[in-house]
Amino acid sequence: MRASAAQRHDRLLDLVREHGTVRLSDLAERLTVSAVTVRRDVEALAEQGLLDRAHGSVSWPERHALPQQPPDGGGLVLGMLAPSATYYFAEVIRGASEAAARAGARLVLRISDYRPAEDRARTEGLLEAGAQGLLIAPGWRGPDDPAEHGGWITELPVPAVLLERRPAPGSALEELDRVSSDHRHGVLLAVRHLVGLGHGTPLLVARADSPTALAVRSGYGEALGALGLRAPAPVIDSVPAEQDPEGFEAAAQALRAAVESGKATAALVHNDVDAIQMVQRLAELGLRVPQDLALIAYDDEVAALAGTPLTAVAPPKRHVGRHATELLIERLTGGAAQSADEPRRHVTLLPRLNVRASCGAGDGNPSA
Repeated sequence: MRASAAQRHDRLLDLVREHGTVRLSDLAERLTVSAVTVRRDVEALAEQGLLDRAHGSVSWPERHALPQQPPDGGGLVLGMLAPSATYYFAEVIRGASEAAARAGARLVLRISDYRPAEDRARTEGLLEAGAQGLLIAPGWRGPDDPAEHGGWITELPVPAVLLERRPAPGSALEELDRVSSDHRHGVLLAVRHLVGLGHGTPLLVARADSPTALAVRSGYGEALGALGLRAPAPVIDSVPAEQDPEGFEAAAQALRAAVESGKATAALVHNDVDAIQMVQRLAELGLRVPQDLALIAYDDEVAALAGTPLTAVAPPKRHVGRHATELLIERLTGGAAQSADEPRRHVTLLPRLNVRASCGAGDGNPSA
C-alpha cells in the first residue's frame, strides 16, 4: 500500500533525526519515491521549520535536538508509543525526552502512524526492548477507536500513563494515570477572545480525524453554552487539502459564503496547516484576514509563520510529555506499597492563547 504524504513525512523526519544529515538521493532511495517527491517533501517540511536544507542534503535543526540519552544499561528504561513523531507530537516527545534525561532514564520510542490496530504490537515491541514503564498515546482517530482498540492497555504488565487521550467516562481506561491538554478550555479562550473584540459568534472549521479534533468540536458547543451564544451556522467540516482537495475547497467555499452573507466575521480553524491554507485560499477568493475575517488557529505549531501571523491556541504539548514522564518515574521509583496505595491521577493542563495579527488585535503579548 502506498504511504500517505503524512506517513512519508514522518518516515523522512525519522531518518533525518536518526542520521543528522542525509543526502536527498539517499532519502529517495530509502523511501522508494522519486527525487522530485523528496524535494517537494523537504521543501514543505523546511517551510515549517522542521528541517534545515543545504545543497543536495537536509539536516535536523540543532534547535530541535533532543537531550542526550544515557547509554544502554544505566537507569530506568521508559517506553513511549506515539501516533507521530512530527507536528503536534514532536513537542510531546521532546518534553518526555527532556524529563527522562534529567532523571537519568532512557526513553525508547515507537511510532504507530495513527494505525490503532497496530498499537498493541508496537507496545509489545517496547516491552521486548526492556521498557519498565510506558507512556502511551494511542493512534485513535474516531470516537469508536478507544473501545475497539484500547482494552489491551488495561492488561499491561508494567505501569502506564496515557498521553493526550481522555477515554469515555466509565470505561476501564479511566482507571489509568493520564496527562492531557484541556482542549475545551482552549476553545473557550478562542471564542471568548473573538467575542471580546466585538465579533459575533465565531464559526468553527474543524477536522474530525483525531482525538484533538473531536475535543475541539465538543469544546465548541460547550464554549457557546458557557458564554450564552448560538452558532451562526453548522460546524464546517475540514479535511487536509493535499488528501482531499475537493473537500477542502468545499470548506473554503462554505466559510466564504458565511462571511459574504454576514453570518460570521470570525472563525476558529483546527489545525494550523489547514488554517494557513484556508487563509491562502480565501485570499484567492477575495477575502482578507483579518480585514474581512478574524481567524484563530488551533495547535500553534506553525501559525506564527503564516504571511499574516495567526493568533493561535497553544496546547501545552511539551509540558504534557514532561509531566507524564515525571508521573511514570514516580510510579516506578516510589516503592510497591506506595504505588498500590497512591490514587491514580488525571492531570489536565490548560492551553494558552497566543495573540497575533490574524484576529485584528495586533501582535502583542500572549494572553491566557
